[in-house]
Amino acid sequence: MPVFYGHQIDSALMLGTAQYPSPAVLAQAFRQSGAGIATVSLRREGGEGQAFHALIRDLGVAVLPNTAGCHSVREAVTTAQMAREFFDTPWIKLEVIGDHDTLQPDVVGLIEAARILTDDGFQVFPYCTEDLSVCARLLDAGCRVLMPWGAPIGSGRGLNNPYGLRSLRAHFPDVALVVDAGIGLPSHAAAAMEMGYDAVLLNTAVAKAGDPVAMARAMALAIQAGQLARSADPIEARDMAAPSTPLFGKAVLE
Repeated sequence: MPVFYGHQIDSALMLGTAQYPSPAVLAQAFRQSGAGIATVSLRREGGEGQAFHALIRDLGVAVLPNTAGCHSVREAVTTAQMAREFFDTPWIKLEVIGDHDTLQPDVVGLIEAARILTDDGFQVFPYCTEDLSVCARLLDAGCRVLMPWGAPIGSGRGLNNPYGLRSLRAHFPDVALVVDAGIGLPSHAAAAMEMGYDAVLLNTAVAKAGDPVAMARAMALAIQAGQLARSADPIEARDMAAPSTPLFGKAVLE
């Protein structure tokens, strides 16, 4: 199970709380997913008030506030400070968005904001790219978790750069890594776990599915399958065929 800033989480699935058809469906989806962490936007909380806060509390999972929708360092830092006060946690999923179409992180602003927040006592979960140099700088800034995107937020495209994600895992073997954004199918989540990632964070794939509750369950099973596959030491891919049936004992035909 993943360990974030010294806290062990019971599930490698992290689930967002936006876009569900109803609060009841959100609660049912969480129960079926077995998710150990709920990500919550302060801006969403501000719109729905104490009823939403009570719903999240009743889920019985850890809460990870985020700075979703922030496009500057100042905006992200201010939002994080408000979230810490409201949710009473030093955890913050840090987003500093650099592009309106792809929602790609502004990595320069992200590093700056991460350093400011870490110095202020936050435990930062940065939404970043899979760039090794960016991730190294985030670690230097005090982050102990990295959350590279799989694909643009809400796109459902899966893991756009498997090579980059594998390289990141290999380069930082002792850092907690979470694939965040772009997951659309259970197979995408399983693939991330097969690579050795500690967790997967997703929202749209469940919330906007035709049956969010069934999809939440499917994602939970995919996470388990990926973890088991990783621990089973899977075979390496080959360029050529390798016979699965040995020649020893083969019948000789005259």
